[in-house]
Amino acid sequence: MEKIRAAVIGVGYLGRFHAQKYAQIEGCELLAVVDPSPEARERAAAELGARSLPDHHALIGEVDAVSVVTPTPRHFAIARDFLAGGAHVLVEKPITETPEEARELIRLAHERRRVLQVGHLERFNAAIVGAEPYLAAPRFIECHRLAPYRERGTDVNVVLDLMIHDIDIIQTIVNASIESIDAIGTPVFSEEIDIANARIRFASGCVANATASRVSLKTERKLRIFEDDAYLSLDLQQKILTVIRKRSEAPAPGQLPVSIEERSFDQGDALKAEIESFLGCIRTGAEPVVSGEAGLRALETAIRITEQVGRNKAPARPAGGPRPARNKDSSA
Repeated sequence: MEKIRAAVIGVGYLGRFHAQKYAQIEGCELLAVVDPSPEARERAAAELGARSLPDHHALIGEVDAVSVVTPTPRHFAIARDFLAGGAHVLVEKPITETPEEARELIRLAHERRRVLQVGHLERFNAAIVGAEPYLAAPRFIECHRLAPYRERGTDVNVVLDLMIHDIDIIQTIVNASIESIDAIGTPVFSEEIDIANARIRFASGCVANATASRVSLKTERKLRIFEDDAYLSLDLQQKILTVIRKRSEAPAPGQLPVSIEERSFDQGDALKAEIESFLGCIRTGAEPVVSGEAGLRALETAIRITEQVGRNKAPARPAGGPRPARNKDSSA
């Protein structure tokens, strides 16, 4: 294949970065950017020397690959159009609004022998990649993904916006079916769930505890993995991996019988790595790192968590109304 002709559908905050990466990658030509906003598409087109279009239909059959970086409700129709037209598709997470839509994209991609990759960017985080050789049989996983509130991204709840990254990582690491989920959460600033916690129990015996918030004062992305003889701590923001392993004997009297290894990774460019991997799959026919099936699995679990939060939701208290009476025997 000569140069891969690419386009980006949706060039808002994240989509503009997608377009920049395609324009930088050797062996790829960014033909067009698409966005209903004239300001967004004209800015990206002028910056990158691409065509500017308000609608994606004119590009069907004209490009080899697309990134779909629109609001989630538009993922399915756009990805379906391009897959049916013979293009390879990288669709941002969550893959679609519903599992049924995701299954249809997977079916279509297989039928047309096209690459369907889902944009779970953390799979390309250097700390995650660096931890892979140390993973054997996780027993407990704890994740914290915290962020300040922004209007952008609130078209979906925090489970589908942020926690889904950790859901994908957890399910990939554990590689076992889910036995049960218990979850709580609540809206804070938006109409959707803004903070949530989920406890996931797997058939392997592993338990994962994931917390996601988009109403925090700081940004934090941390993952801790406990095995029978090791503890891994990953700072996904700073790209630091700490591995603590049990040793047969202490190095000196009074010291713990453990070895501690800390590795720091370059910040790198996970988005560029993700897109390069996508283009590489197009050229070689290899399976994508994050397949449509992986995107569907993460979506199904995120929906289960969302439904569980809804079932556990506390009744609303009228604004300015009295607080519920506290049992006189309860502590303050």
